[in-house]
Amino acid sequence: MRLLVDGHNLIGQMPDIRLDDPHDEAKLAMQIKRFCMRHRHHCTIVFDNGVPGGLSRLSNSQVTVIFAPPGTPADRLLIARIRRASDPASLVVVTSDRAIIAEAQNRKMRVIRSSDFVQILYTPTRAPVEDEDTNPVITAEEVAYWLVIFGESLPDSPEIPEKTASAAPAKAAKKIAPPPKKRRRKR
Repeated sequence: MRLLVDGHNLIGQMPDIRLDDPHDEAKLAMQIKRFCMRHRHHCTIVFDNGVPGGLSRLSNSQVTVIFAPPGTPADRLLIARIRRASDPASLVVVTSDRAIIAEAQNRKMRVIRSSDFVQILYTPTRAPVEDEDTNPVITAEEVAYWLVIFGESLPDSPEIPEKTASAAPAKAAKKIAPPPKKRRRKR
């Protein structure tokens, strides 16, 4: 999914970032970077009043941060991007600005209101299952099995029991694993 975010519009809805904070853009960019990493999305955030305007150092491979040049509102940049999008169906616009929403809907783009996107940003990715053991115990047999797969061994490690692992992966691992190095004796 590709997101196009109206940056200051979204900041106005955030519970922990304020528009009068001098670092509000960086804080939002970090929040969206974490979100994009978790969900494997790409995002472009457009902010007003950048000096100089253009691509920001806040960008990374998944999140592009753009500041509108002085005298140009971010809304104009957002609408221009919406109009020239080559695949409008793949773009999701995040804003509560009516003009931007209307333009996105004219291009059949999905729109998420800023207040709704805040809820998405702060929703945990996966709630723990009540009966799930958050600290599982790994048996010695499991460790021995994976060590064989990766060509390692523990000193005096037990053989892999037949119930825990089949012989096929162990044989394959032996073919892949390099032979152990011979140690030279010091004289």
